Order: sequence, then structure tokens, then C-alpha cells
Amino acid sequence: MNQTATIERSPKADATLALLWERIRRRGDMPGFTKAINAILSSMRGEDERDFSMTQTVLSDPVLTQKVLRLANSGMYSAFGQRINTVSKAILVLGTEAIGHLALGLKLIEELSKSTPDSLQAHIEMEKAVLAGMVAHQVAAEAATRDPEEAVVCSILHSLGRMMVTFYLPEHWTLMQQAAGAGAIDPIAIAQLGLSLEQIGRATAEHWGLPRNLIAGMRRVEPGERAADFGHDDWLAAVGTMSSQCAESLWHGDEAGAEQVKVLAAGFAPLIGIEPDNIVGAIEKAKVEAAADLSIAPLANPPEKRARAAAVTRMREAGNKILLNGVADMRDAAAQATPGQMVSMAIETAYHGLSFTRAFGFLRNRRDGRYTAKIGLGDNAKTLVPQLAFDDAYEPNVFFAALGSDRVIFIENARDPKFSSKLPGWWKGSLSEARCFVIIPLCTRGEPVGFIYGDWDDRFPSVYLSQTEFSLLNELRSLVVKSVERRQPVEAVASRA
Repeated sequence: MNQTATIERSPKADATLALLWERIRRRGDMPGFTKAINAILSSMRGEDERDFSMTQTVLSDPVLTQKVLRLANSGMYSAFGQRINTVSKAILVLGTEAIGHLALGLKLIEELSKSTPDSLQAHIEMEKAVLAGMVAHQVAAEAATRDPEEAVVCSILHSLGRMMVTFYLPEHWTLMQQAAGAGAIDPIAIAQLGLSLEQIGRATAEHWGLPRNLIAGMRRVEPGERAADFGHDDWLAAVGTMSSQCAESLWHGDEAGAEQVKVLAAGFAPLIGIEPDNIVGAIEKAKVEAAADLSIAPLANPPEKRARAAAVTRMREAGNKILLNGVADMRDAAAQATPGQMVSMAIETAYHGLSFTRAFGFLRNRRDGRYTAKIGLGDNAKTLVPQLAFDDAYEPNVFFAALGSDRVIFIENARDPKFSSKLPGWWKGSLSEARCFVIIPLCTRGEPVGFIYGDWDDRFPSVYLSQTEFSLLNELRSLVVKSVERRQPVEAVASRA
């Protein structure tokens, strides 16, 4: 039974994949994910000191560290009866394979989320994939498998073809939906693209170099009894197929979907090796988790929550307009403005556009070997500015991680005790009222010259940044950096701020 579907290499299929790779390259070929999976996979393949290697891989990403520890301490692993406070301990208790699959799943969702265009359909497909992973996690826990995260990754990957088409080939997706009407979309995909959505997902996984067992687990299987040669890859494929179909049924949170889940549980129970009622119970747990964690699924949005979401949406739209206008002003002023003036414009734009509680601009003085706040806006900012300074010698914290990676970093929960070690002493002494914050690094020719910092306190209990906001912050950052590069040496920036 352990067979994999082959991709028909027709001219139409080749043309579709060529277009897909080109679209991915145009948007940066998901560099964060490509780099991350190579590091994770090398740690999982039994190379020297694999536990240490995996620890280093996870710790190199502060956000991934936070999520790995959060999941390692979740109810899923409560049977271990102990708090897990370090990544090293998580790997010791759960194993390199489990942490590797967990990290792969998290990085896949993170990078796909960052690459998502402002398309409702793309967001829907991404959240359905996340929901499928939640279902797989609960079902795998019910089955008491050694590595439930492997099932999670396979279940997320079952939706990979749909995600890739909605993200990167949205015009084709629209035509396919129109042609399919209320029917199945896969026959339309084969007619228009030369491949099924499953084949596109498998081709992408092979393109990324994912492990053979994960690719084998991506195929769709039909419910029924186990064949004589039923193996682990078949089990993964069965869990992935059922989980992705359950996600589709659960999406709207209605009675019809709940009935369909019972049908799926009964059909797949012999393959998965769990009683149908136990599968339904596991899916109910996933449903509760999804209602709390998903953002746009009808399942997660009862009427009162939708009303609050609409208010937040209106506020975000107003804020994004401020960001757009501010970036336009910076673009117009770029030719004559000094770097210091551009930094001031950037901080003002970000402060008002994102409704920061406080925002500061830090500049690096190479002669003194210090980063110093030069400007601040918001609550108590004038008093805080003289206190905000630190040495530019590297320390293993989130600020140097942002400066070293030269990418915008958003910290969702700065108060998580497990994240405390990633926060420097100067921040804890002056800015610890912040609930979450953003770091916007300013680097020229690979060297940091400063950064913009903005945070939110308890008046903003839930904050997230959309792809639009990340894009505008990156454009704002690029305009500041270009002004610095035009007016080297860098030390002159401080005197102009």
C-alpha cells in the first residue's frame, strides 16, 4: 500500500511548475523557510551531536524558541509531569525527531503566513491547514504515537498544493473556482494546470527537499480497512487525509460539518486504529483549540467576536492609511532630508500608524561602542530617552538577533517567563511595562547603524501584524537605510539626529 503518486510531466504540468517556481523566486524563494528547514533537517539526519545541533538551530530563532517551549509545556505533553524550561530539556524528553517535526511545522506556517498576499482566499487556505494540524495533533495524541508532530506536519502538508496556488497563482485559483462551481476542484486543476493540487503540493515538498517520509505521508488515501502491507507512512497519509477533510468540514462550525466529521471518523477508524467515538472526541478538543487560536474561520468567530474584529479592522485600516501616507512623505523627502530627519519621520509614522504606546529611535556610535536612544514618542518617552543606552558588544538577546538577521521582529508576548532570558537588562529596567513590541533594524552593507523600537502595553491585550504592515515597515526601513548610505560616514548620523 505504501506507494506514492507520480507527477505527470506533461508540457502543461512543466509550464505550471516553472511559473510557480518563478513566482516564488520573485518573492524571495521563502529564504527564511528554506534556510530553516536545511538546518532542521541536518539536525534530524543523525549528523554529529544531533541534540546539540537541534538546540542551536531552535535557539537561533527567538520566536521559534518561544513557540517550541510553549508547545513542549502544553497539555499534549502533560503526561511527562514536569515543566520544560529549556530547549535542551525539551529535546531530551521529547526527542530530536519530535522537536524537528514541531519546528518544521511552525516554520512552515510562519513563512507561508509572511508570504501570504492580501487575499482572503489565501488566508482561508492557510487557516484550514493550521486547523488540519490541530486535528492531527489531537488524533495522534489519542493514538499515543511516539512523535505526534510528524502527523501534524504531514497534515499541514496535505493542504500545501492549495496554499501554493492561492498564494502564488491566485488568478488560476479564481478561474478554477469559477469552473468548478459546487463540484470538486481537482479535476479542474488537472485540466487547467496539468496537475492535481496534491501533485503540486508534492512537487513543492520535493523542491524544498523535505524528508521522504513526510512526502510519502502527503498522498490522499480512501477510508476503509487496512491492507496487509499497511505501514507507518500509510498511517501518516491516513491521518493527514482525514485531518485535512475534517478541517474542511469544521471550518464553518455548523451542524452539517459536525455530522460530516462523524462520517469521516467512522470511515478512517480502521486505518488509524482508534475507535470512532475517540476520534470524534479528539476532534472536539481540536475544535476548542481552533476557536481560540484561528482568526478568520467562522468556527472561531461567533457574532460578538465578529463585532469586535470589525472594530479592530476599522482601526487597522485607518492605521495602515497613516503608514501609507507617511511612507509616501518619506519617499518625497528622501532626496533632501538628512538621515536624522528620515529616522524622525519613520518613528512618527510607525508610532501613529501602529498606535504604539511608545516608540524610540536608537543610533549606534562606533567610537563609543554604544547604542543610544536619540528620539522618543509616547508615554513617558522624554524621561526614558536618557536611560536607553547599551554597549554594541554582542549579547544573546532578541535585539542583537534582530540586528544580526536584518529583519523586522515582532514579539507577541514579552512577558512569557520562558522568553525572559532573551530580553536584555536595560530593557527590563526601563521598558518592561510593554506587553509586546517590534524591532525594526537599520543596517547598511551588513552592519547595523541603529534600530527603531515600538511597543504596546496592557491597553492592547492582543496585537498582531499583517503582511501589509510588515511590508510598509520594511519600505519605511529601506528609505531610512538608503538615506544613511548616501551620507556616510555612519557616525555623522548621530550628530544630525
